[in-house]
Amino acid sequence: MIDLTPRPMRLLDCYDDGEAARHFAFAIEPLADEPVVQPGQFFMLAVPGVGEAAFTYVSPPDADGRFSALIRQTGTLTAALFALAPGAVLGYRGPFGRGWPAVEPGERLLLVAGGCGLAPLAGLIDSTDGELQLIYAARNRAYQVLARERARWRGCLRLVETLDQGNDGLPQGSPLEALAWALNEAEVPTKVLCCGPEPLMLAVARRCIDQGLAASRIWLSLERRMHCGVGLCGHCYIGSSYACVDGPTYRYDEYLRLLAASGQVAATCLPPQPC
Repeated sequence: MIDLTPRPMRLLDCYDDGEAARHFAFAIEPLADEPVVQPGQFFMLAVPGVGEAAFTYVSPPDADGRFSALIRQTGTLTAALFALAPGAVLGYRGPFGRGWPAVEPGERLLLVAGGCGLAPLAGLIDSTDGELQLIYAARNRAYQVLARERARWRGCLRLVETLDQGNDGLPQGSPLEALAWALNEAEVPTKVLCCGPEPLMLAVARRCIDQGLAASRIWLSLERRMHCGVGLCGHCYIGSSYACVDGPTYRYDEYLRLLAASGQVAATCLPPQPC
């Protein structure tokens, strides 16, 4: 039987981290058989008397059950969360979903993030020893998130930041321009992992395909309304797949085949099978 009862979770602290966004620190009481959180997975956060919603981990629970998440205020539940003080008791269920693919020694990863889409990639960046390059796009300087993490990452990976509006010392324009430059380098990435607004991710995937990268080497983190986290409510279908169980990360060729099977794209639009 699936247990949908949340575990107690305490709000430890928070600080502003981007426009209308905050970085929250939480703590749960660790279980003896606590599942290991994989980068890219999510958890369900319940505000008593208000509701429950899905959020991604920025850092996974440590041995003491402490972890962090980036949350942007967008509705009733997040407004209620933002009004709470440290010490408030919330509800927790998780981890859920499928995280990013395993990274093999010596792999070269190209990460592309837009806005708050940087949060699901943070755990991967902090746990990977491979060669990393990150392209991070935001509407403007105020909308950039994970400022402390980005300051730390600049010393250990290649970070390119772009802004849609204003320059503020950063390149202005589409992150696709930076992507084209990255893909034209002598050593192409072994995997491209992308998280952000869906139009941006699909544009990144198409550009990678045009540059000769196999669809099986591209991964997207797809946001859907994941109300239950366990494949019961049916709100997060992608084709015949539940994003809360089979996602939120999908290999691009798998994603296209799900859409083709459901009639949302023509089968002739599918990339060829990898050799």
